[in-house]
Amino acid sequence: MPDVRNCKRCGRIFNYIGGQPICHACREKEEADFRRVKEYLYENPGATLSEVSSALDISVEQIKHYLREGRLEIVGNERNLILECERCGKSITTGRYCNECAKELEKGLKATAREMSKKLSDSEDEKRSAVWLRYVTKYGDEKRKP
Repeated sequence: MPDVRNCKRCGRIFNYIGGQPICHACREKEEADFRRVKEYLYENPGATLSEVSSALDISVEQIKHYLREGRLEIVGNERNLILECERCGKSITTGRYCNECAKELEKGLKATAREMSKKLSDSEDEKRSAVWLRYVTKYGDEKRKP
């Protein structure tokens, strides 16, 4: 059964298939806006967040969203006040986590995956070692003939 939702941006009903809960039309507009930001930054290297927002009439929040997705990066500012690691609060230039937290999270996820994999293989070993029997006659329900 399809997952039908309302778009977070425009409110239209759409068939949700994963990712951001926005409809196809809003997703296309977001991609077009990102291309405009990318082109602007190519033509105006070192532009600030507010300059890009003003020049292109794209919200600061949308540009921050591109930063969080790792599609843009803050350059030339040692201590930025725009983006912080969601885990420790350290200043970062792109994404959601600083390098240290990302490594710790990755290590934890890998350990969990190994543990789950081991449990699954143990479960499969138990299934394979269990011997299931049933009575089978060559002649079905008929009596055997000598």
